[in-house]
Amino acid sequence: MRVKWKYAVAGGLAGIANGFFGGGGGSVFVPLLTRYCKLEQRKAFATSVAVILPLCALSVAIYFFRGGLDVLEALPYLIGGTLGGWVGGKWFKGMKILWLKRVFGLMLIYGGVKSFL
Repeated sequence: MRVKWKYAVAGGLAGIANGFFGGGGGSVFVPLLTRYCKLEQRKAFATSVAVILPLCALSVAIYFFRGGLDVLEALPYLIGGTLGGWVGGKWFKGMKILWLKRVFGLMLIYGGVKSFL
């Protein structure tokens, strides 16, 4: 399989965001996949999840070995996140693309506003 350089660049930018902020690579990756790499929106969301999983695992390992992660403290968030991911994955298939875009956009705006306040 031939890797196109723009796909590798998009993945690299998502990895940098994920490592730098401890997460959030998908917020960079989905717009890159749809606009820059020309993936269909639903496929971009699913691809982002598949790519971000190993990036998050790598970030977790780095934070853990540098002493910045308390696994027991993170456990309730992991349980809730697992449940939320399952529910979101079930809803994803039936949700219209327009609403996926709107929800994603609102989450980006919310995160951006919270970052500045």
